[in-house]
Amino acid sequence: MTYPLMRMRRLRSSEWIRELVAETRLYSSDLIMPLFICEGRGVRQPVESMPGVFRLSIDQAIEVAKRCKDAGIKLIALFPVIDQSLKDEKASAALDSKNIMCRAIREIKKQVPGIGVMVDVALDPYTTHGHDGVLINGVVDNDATVEILVKKSVLLAQAGCDVVAPSDMMDGRVVMIREALESEELCNTIIMSYAAKYSSAFYGPFRDAAGSKLKSGAYLDKRGYQIDVRNSLEAMREVEIDESEGADMLIIKPGMPYLDVISKVTESTLLPVVAYQVSGEYSMMKLAGTNGVLDYDRIILESLIAFKRAGCRAIISYAALEVAERLL
Repeated sequence: MTYPLMRMRRLRSSEWIRELVAETRLYSSDLIMPLFICEGRGVRQPVESMPGVFRLSIDQAIEVAKRCKDAGIKLIALFPVIDQSLKDEKASAALDSKNIMCRAIREIKKQVPGIGVMVDVALDPYTTHGHDGVLINGVVDNDATVEILVKKSVLLAQAGCDVVAPSDMMDGRVVMIREALESEELCNTIIMSYAAKYSSAFYGPFRDAAGSKLKSGAYLDKRGYQIDVRNSLEAMREVEIDESEGADMLIIKPGMPYLDVISKVTESTLLPVVAYQVSGEYSMMKLAGTNGVLDYDRIILESLIAFKRAGCRAIISYAALEVAERLL
């Protein structure tokens, strides 16, 4: 059958039919809200490079977590903002049971029952140099870093964290974390691994927000452990390894520039795949909207739907709460 008997526009002609035949839908429960947690009380400090995003003290984070739960968001992701005086080259503060993350987990789980809490397991917020692990002779040492990541994961799980998310891209860290959690009878703790994390220029605003910018020196980037932006087969190998080592869910990061990778991964695995719409992606859209270049309300929804269309089960986005409240 051809035109004029076949008219594709019939199924686009009105709102009701467009809604009826829509192939992809976005729900609040698809969204994961990241929160930057800092010391103090009553703190709600704007992040200049990320309009609408704040560094929050624990009491303020609790209020945002309540809003997330009311809006239908099931999981929040916590990232620490560590005072410079607490940082050292070996990320010692990451293993303190009274650190900002452990206290935040306990308070949020107590004050907002029923919401899932996920914590990033990387060490860069805790190190003076800004790398995701221990530097030995100017290079991030894989095995020494994994040893700390394992201890940190157990500590977070003992504090009540539902999901640990290793984002460091060290070899072998997923299986080592899984074995440690099992040995401590923390078998229900979910590992959502950053299975394919690229050495991207899109992370800049995040490092500003978390205070984890790389310090000057000979080793200025993370290309020695994060994936080369030119590669996709390498990402597929990383995904396969994390799945075999016991990851429960897989994160692809960044999101929009790597939709091709996301699509390949979702077709190759039975595990839930999560996209991370990173700080640079969010800030570009937000700033373009603020300056009248783009319609932010439309483009943010379009970008999130693109992740669902590519096969993602969930999306980490700094716009999660505002979008979820719009979807109510």
